[in-house]
Amino acid sequence: MRPEFRTPWADIRQLCSLGNHSWSATTRDTMSSGNDCQPQAFTKPAFGVKEATELVDRVFGLKVSWIRPLPSYDDQNFHVCVSRSKGAAEGADEYVLKITNSEDSQEPDLIEAQTQAMMFLNAEGFPSATPYRTKDGNIMSLESGDTGPGNKKYMVRLLTYLPGTPVAKIAANTQVFYEIGKLAASLDKALSEKFHHPSVKSLHRGQFIWNLANVPLLDQYIYALGESPYRELVEQVIEQFKGKVIPKLSSFRACINHGDLNDHNILVDSSSASLESPEYRVSGILDFSDMSYGYYVFEVAIAIMYMMIESSDPLSVGGHVLAGFESVLPLTGEERGALFLLVSGRFSQSLVIAAHTALRYPENKEYVMITAKTGWKHLMKMFEVGQEAVEKTWFETATSYSNHAPAGQVDGC
Repeated sequence: MRPEFRTPWADIRQLCSLGNHSWSATTRDTMSSGNDCQPQAFTKPAFGVKEATELVDRVFGLKVSWIRPLPSYDDQNFHVCVSRSKGAAEGADEYVLKITNSEDSQEPDLIEAQTQAMMFLNAEGFPSATPYRTKDGNIMSLESGDTGPGNKKYMVRLLTYLPGTPVAKIAANTQVFYEIGKLAASLDKALSEKFHHPSVKSLHRGQFIWNLANVPLLDQYIYALGESPYRELVEQVIEQFKGKVIPKLSSFRACINHGDLNDHNILVDSSSASLESPEYRVSGILDFSDMSYGYYVFEVAIAIMYMMIESSDPLSVGGHVLAGFESVLPLTGEERGALFLLVSGRFSQSLVIAAHTALRYPENKEYVMITAKTGWKHLMKMFEVGQEAVEKTWFETATSYSNHAPAGQVDGC
């Protein structure tokens, strides 16, 4: 949640949330271009349980029956259960209290756009959280905190708690990958064609590092890889991206991207009783903090990359995700031709920013390096096999689908 021109530090913190999203609407933040590598002043909220409980009462008029912290890096989240007095207004009983860090809280238009998008999608039938309004009838409130110097202000929201299991915690199968591809296309299509809130203009985030168009900005952070053999691979991705993807951006179909449909941001419920061939439905979409204007092909590339992390046969995953996506929105030839480098670019974004963040915060190295555990291996495998062979696998798999995804095939079949 950040304006476009900030120091690099203003955005590095984004990566840590890769492992944060289970059971909550955890925030990922941004990274922008800039030449100053000094930390931008920001304060992570540090509300205690008592203060958070009082906040829910004072701002939202709800009594907390129990509350527990949820993982987050630069924001603060609490899982809250409220008790309702007899005759009280109806509503959910469980929420996520989101307290945004001091810097991002200075961008209310962007936070509003993200929240309004969640509300819009929920009304369209997507399983996204919605805000519980403050006592003043607003979707968020800027509140003072006692943490850090200068009496910092923090944007506070209370979002409905979404039940379900993160894709990262299930044995994902091809039916899941297909459904996630379909979700990616449907979500972007709905946002781009029907979401017209005035705050949408804030989603033009030119130098936002997590927008796939900005893979070349990784040049500023690649030093974090040191003399690692991975560095040469990322440099290769960046150079190919500059030469083969950037010149074609104008030919891609533009849209609003969710931007972070990763394995921790998608919740699922089992829709069948079969343990051998379970079928899943998406029950929750989390974390809209990476929303920005981009291109449809960006969303499917991002989904493919993160679903590869969850597969024992990662190179096959792309075809199933692509099939689901194209059941809603077939890609053009030029968009398909860029897919390999877009997936590689997302791997590079995730891995380089993770390495950079781990240098800044070594105490959180294990936390921020979640993708790196398998990400480097998958990226190297893609280049060892080669673009032509990987694309052949993806495109033949996608073509093999009829109008309906095969039900519950096991991963790799």
